[in-house]
Amino acid sequence: MIVTTAELFKVAYGEFAVGAYNINNMEQCIGLFEGNLQSNAPFILQISRGARDYARVKMLEGLIRAAEDIYPEAIFAVHLDHGNEEACFDVIESGFYSSVMIDASHYPLEENIAITRRVVERAHDKGMSVEAELGMLGGVEEDIRVDEKHAMLTDPDEAEEFVERSGCDSLAVAIGTSHGAYKFTGRQGLHLERLAEIQERLPGFPLVMHGSSSVPREEVERINAAGGAMDPSARGVDEDEFAKAVPLGVTKVNIDTDGRLVWTRVHREYFRDHPEKFDFRAPGKIFMAEYANFIAHKNQKLNSAGYLEKVRAALT
Repeated sequence: MIVTTAELFKVAYGEFAVGAYNINNMEQCIGLFEGNLQSNAPFILQISRGARDYARVKMLEGLIRAAEDIYPEAIFAVHLDHGNEEACFDVIESGFYSSVMIDASHYPLEENIAITRRVVERAHDKGMSVEAELGMLGGVEEDIRVDEKHAMLTDPDEAEEFVERSGCDSLAVAIGTSHGAYKFTGRQGLHLERLAEIQERLPGFPLVMHGSSSVPREEVERINAAGGAMDPSARGVDEDEFAKAVPLGVTKVNIDTDGRLVWTRVHREYFRDHPEKFDFRAPGKIFMAEYANFIAHKNQKLNSAGYLEKVRAALT
């Protein structure tokens, strides 16, 4: 059942965060549904502009519609990740997605508010939810490229003004995470005190954490052992910090890089161990199972595991 993110957040607020996972192909789609049902969790299926270019819009929609039929017990939102104004309007008019993210965070505050407001008005007319972003995450992921020196934490006072004037349904905040595999050095972590200040200004309002992959050391080491050349110091968000963010208003956590690491590790190890093989379906089957286990594990850390029936009861 496809629902809006706003509907999920009403149930989740203060209790758990909904995992938001990006897909680009069939293997990720199947693993995603299997993993969420394995852990009895609602979820958000995210499509980026890069995925829409890579797999084509109709192909992705076909995959999602097929998965909805194959897994009728699943409850999820279909969400455009990091859309610009043009992409948001295209998705809104398509009538297929249930939620969009307008990312105008690289513009000055007034322009960000104006752009977000235009998207909100169009989306709400169609019964869709809108996520916006304030503050800027550093790092690189797909077409998201922000030099770390330009990254900035979300200002709590601006956040209150932004939500009031833009009318958005949830807000992605910058609290120290970044896109890609190289997020932190040393003992740096999330700025939970900044998150608490934002929640104080916006009590009960759904907040979103982007760039929240944990970049497990084991995955990096196994990739490198199988011929990869990743920086062994790559480090992401401590998974145990998710639970600390939930009481502070975080209801959605974006996780993409970790899934790519699983894909890379599975395929590198398979073809290292079976250099004579060329059938891509064999590692594909392994990946689907591994990705499902990965999703179920993340949902445990997000506290969303086991909440599927409670969400169903609240929505019916």
